[in-house]
Amino acid sequence: MNQQRVDSLINVVDTCKNDTIKIAAILAWDEQVYMRFPDSSIVLNNRVAEIARKNLQHSLDEKLKRKYKQELSSALNNMGSAYNKIGNSKKALECHYSSLKIKKEIGNKKGMAYSYNNIGYIYSNQANVPKALENYHKSLKIRTEIGDKKGMAGSMINLGIIYYHQDDIRQALKFFNKSVQLLKEIGDTRRIAYSYINIGHIYANQGKKDLAIKYFQESLKIYKQMNHVRGIADVYNNMGSVYFKQKNIAQALKYYQQALDIYLSIGRKQGISKTYNNIAICYLEQKQYSKAVIYATKALSIAKTTDIKVGIRNAAKTMYQCYQALGKDSDALQMYQLFIEVRDQVLSEANQKEAIRQEFKYEYEKQAIADSIQAAEAKKVMDAQILAQKAQISKEETQRYALYAGVALLILFGGFMYNRFRITYKQKLIIEKQKLEVDDKNKKILDSIKYAKRIQSAILPAPQVVKEYLKESFILYKPKDIVAGDFYWMEQQNENVLFAAADCTGHGVPGAMVSVVCNNGLNRSVREYGLKEPGEILDKTREIVIHEFEKSDEEVQDGMDVALCSIHGNELKYAGAHNPLWIIRNGKIIETKANKQPIGVYDQPKPFTTHTITIQKNDTIYIFSDGYVDQFGGAKGKKFKIKAFRELILSIQGQQMEKQKMMLEEAFNQWKGELEQIDDVCIIGLKV
Repeated sequence: MNQQRVDSLINVVDTCKNDTIKIAAILAWDEQVYMRFPDSSIVLNNRVAEIARKNLQHSLDEKLKRKYKQELSSALNNMGSAYNKIGNSKKALECHYSSLKIKKEIGNKKGMAYSYNNIGYIYSNQANVPKALENYHKSLKIRTEIGDKKGMAGSMINLGIIYYHQDDIRQALKFFNKSVQLLKEIGDTRRIAYSYINIGHIYANQGKKDLAIKYFQESLKIYKQMNHVRGIADVYNNMGSVYFKQKNIAQALKYYQQALDIYLSIGRKQGISKTYNNIAICYLEQKQYSKAVIYATKALSIAKTTDIKVGIRNAAKTMYQCYQALGKDSDALQMYQLFIEVRDQVLSEANQKEAIRQEFKYEYEKQAIADSIQAAEAKKVMDAQILAQKAQISKEETQRYALYAGVALLILFGGFMYNRFRITYKQKLIIEKQKLEVDDKNKKILDSIKYAKRIQSAILPAPQVVKEYLKESFILYKPKDIVAGDFYWMEQQNENVLFAAADCTGHGVPGAMVSVVCNNGLNRSVREYGLKEPGEILDKTREIVIHEFEKSDEEVQDGMDVALCSIHGNELKYAGAHNPLWIIRNGKIIETKANKQPIGVYDQPKPFTTHTITIQKNDTIYIFSDGYVDQFGGAKGKKFKIKAFRELILSIQGQQMEKQKMMLEEAFNQWKGELEQIDDVCIIGLKV
């Protein structure tokens, strides 16, 4: 996504008159806008906040008011993250505190924990250790109460980092190891890798080289399996530190440069600043002081713009040492003063005392929760015994009163029947009124979904563009609902044409939301990262999709199956996630199988395979989703299945491509009959 497209999105949102569509469009695209254009993310989420506030003023329905408050809290949270990304920590805190207040009002405990964590992160970067610890512990307390193991592990990692920077190694290791235990229970390998990095870093600083390398290598192994580039960069940076301590400067610089290249490519400012300073320290060690100053200056500049106190401290120290060695006493004094000032903010006796106080507070609250649970259990046993005694007494009383009750019931029955008739008549009037309201709401929802279809259609390649680059081709696209999880995609790179048939998790509105994220992943892989090989494009798309979904408060397991081809002259390249490639040649199907893994979270991900095929004149190429073969129909209401689809494809060979599309659609409708379509359908056919 480029700035022009972001501006177009803002313009569409501003001109749209439907509040529901505005909010849906913003929330669908904001995750893509946030990473590259945080300023635009602020603009978009401010629109959501304005709409939500306006609706709150005019709504009397409590359920709708809760919905608007949830939207407002989400928008404020997103604005806080965006402000923090551009370095405006004051505005970031204002937004996060406002979001937290609303989450408290509606009782959203998981959201409260998330807000406390975000607030703690900002205070941590400002070296405000007491505030950071206070908020991280609040987040951990709530996550412990609601049993959110993933959130608990995240809070423990953050606390471990705080204690590490306070030189409290025992507490840091305690929290990192606790986080690993929890993460292993829920199978979160990515965060296990992150905890391993932190543990390895501690051992590296203690001079325990073998232990440090062991944890770094375990972390690197996980990140490479996931193709998690930021994690790989973090490990490279720490490996460089190990070699630096061994005085192997050449090897250290090699790892630092690998880390820096990745950080620059993904815009990770904190990593860029840290690595620039690490490289500067290497040149300082080699007595190349002028070169060291260049890198340390870059590190300090980035750390200042993002208000990363630890980065400012470290870069100032490096520059002080360089200027002192160069005999620039005035510059050296200035950097030394900055180093001392920030060092005292980061590491102070008051901060260390607060760390101890917060730890005891957390342990006390945790024990209080356990004690209250134990007391509640004891009360349950006692209450059960009392209830048993009362039951025996009430049994005797019940028998005595039963006779009186029977007589009273006969008297009441006549009155009840008359009253029931009167109530039934009133209920009929209420039901008729509610039906009118429901019909009106359904119409509004349907209108919103139809407008969403227009938005989704905008991301699909126009038919005339497809025909321009794939002349003898067809696309059979039949969404199950108004909007779809399936989509088709095309991109042209000089003489190379890329095209894909994709099937995202689900269908309807949820599937359409996932398709927006996955379509953006394909676009970024090609346009932003300049990839051409189908396998590499799918690897990068998987990384982008996983990264986008990781920002959510909830655990998101959605993803995409896809067949992706590139064609240049008589060379066809293909890579697939579950979905195969068929080539019809001389009346036979040549099938190239896909990798059995999705674009999304997967236990043991592997790089996608690029298959290269020399195509011949009159070859026909097909890629497709599974919606056609999974459709129920026929005389017995069974699935169409892949065997029948093979036979159908072979039977239509020799026909023009548009005629093939018509025959496939007719066969599908005839098979389906009066049954409901169960999934989206997408088939792309191309004749060479």
